Amino acid sequence: MKQINLNDVAVFLLRISLGIVLIAHSLYLKIFVFTMDGTTGFFVSLGLPAWLAYVVLAMEAVTGIMLILGIQARWAAIVIVPVLLGATWAHLGNGWMFAYEGGGWEYPLYLSLLAVVQFLLGDGAFAMVKSKALATSA
Repeated sequence: MKQINLNDVAVFLLRISLGIVLIAHSLYLKIFVFTMDGTTGFFVSLGLPAWLAYVVLAMEAVTGIMLILGIQARWAAIVIVPVLLGATWAHLGNGWMFAYEGGGWEYPLYLSLLAVVQFLLGDGAFAMVKSKALATSA
């Protein structure tokens, strides 16, 4: 019986947590809480095209599912970084704390960092389709 490496379990927990947050912010928050009319309206208020809200929602949902299932999780994590940095930019004017009115920038920046860490660490335990390892020097 193969022993599970605790580092792989820790990376797995990071992967699952990040995936759940991405799905919560896409499928739940954007569709059920703000509604797509509200979400597209927010994008337009930032000077962005309304259709970009649908692209962001799809990217968050797909990468969230990929992370939870462990399907090329390393690459899913790095693909979502520009979206998370965009969310950071969108909340810059609201102050640091995400609990401030309109949401601050600290939480999306934190999620951006977590996604980069996930990319660097890889897939972790229980991944369905593992990503290729990054080259390392000895």
